[in-house]
Amino acid sequence: MEFKKKSFWNRPEGVTGSIVLGLIFSGGAYLIYAFFGTLIALASNTLYLAGMLIALGILIYMILDPKARNLVWYMYKSTMRWLTALFVRIDPIGILKSYVEDLKDNLGKMNKQIAKLRSQMHLLREQIHNNSKQIESSMGQAQQAREGNQEAVMVLKSRQAGRLKDSNIKLTDLYRKMDILYKVLNRMYESSEIMAEDITNEVTLKEQEREAIYASNSAMKSAMSVITGDKDKRALFEEALEAMADDVSTKVGEMERFMEMSESFMSSVDLQNGVFEEEGLKMLEKWETEGVSKILGKEKDELIAGDTALVLDSPIPQREKAQETNPYDDFFNEK
Repeated sequence: MEFKKKSFWNRPEGVTGSIVLGLIFSGGAYLIYAFFGTLIALASNTLYLAGMLIALGILIYMILDPKARNLVWYMYKSTMRWLTALFVRIDPIGILKSYVEDLKDNLGKMNKQIAKLRSQMHLLREQIHNNSKQIESSMGQAQQAREGNQEAVMVLKSRQAGRLKDSNIKLTDLYRKMDILYKVLNRMYESSEIMAEDITNEVTLKEQEREAIYASNSAMKSAMSVITGDKDKRALFEEALEAMADDVSTKVGEMERFMEMSESFMSSVDLQNGVFEEEGLKMLEKWETEGVSKILGKEKDELIAGDTALVLDSPIPQREKAQETNPYDDFFNEK
């Protein structure tokens, strides 16, 4: 699993850096404008002129020299990160811990959704079965009415059977959609439960690793690595943690959006009156046609295809044993 490195400007501290940089340039331009006359007067003095030229020379040197430029850039980024951390949580370990809490909370809600959907499907299946029995009964009565030359009764029972057939066609289609939703919710629940365990274990390990890396790579050593052009182990480790947090954020977001969609879908179904809103079906159909799921992966297409028949009376599927390798290990193997 590869991750795309985010530039400094695409991070929260980058926003702070942009604002601070804008303030520095604006303030500098204002000061030059306000004290332009004073600077001209000072330049007439040889001593002050020499001092200004030295300052300008230092500035040009810092811009042109790669080592000096890297050091200033490192110090600037570190300062902006420290400043941003005063107002926004940017520690990836802390962010990942909050995502684990969100995942566990969502798992509890999803489990209730699965139970509710399972109950609705039982009721819907019973309604379809009762309609089928009523269709047979109405058709039988219509046949008897025809044989008895009771045309009015025959027409009434035939129309009743026709309406029930139309209703069953819609209800059967609804049941198929519920079948897909049930399978997806179950699979998403299993995958999310495994993911929560993976992240919990990974965070514990990476927290220990970070302490070791920080102990062996001080801020001064990191700065020297930047100056010499070597890779900063602390920065690389933080980048991998941030990439992991971004990936988990995307998956948690997908999980929450699907839960909202499924809740809206289930709320749109009125089984007692045998009606449902088309909007609920459209939401589910839209999800089916969307891109690859970050949580389900290629399995999404298999679930939508519905090749495996669902047996409602069977126990709720238990999640599979977690895989031995953690998918996030590759983030920290990137060099």
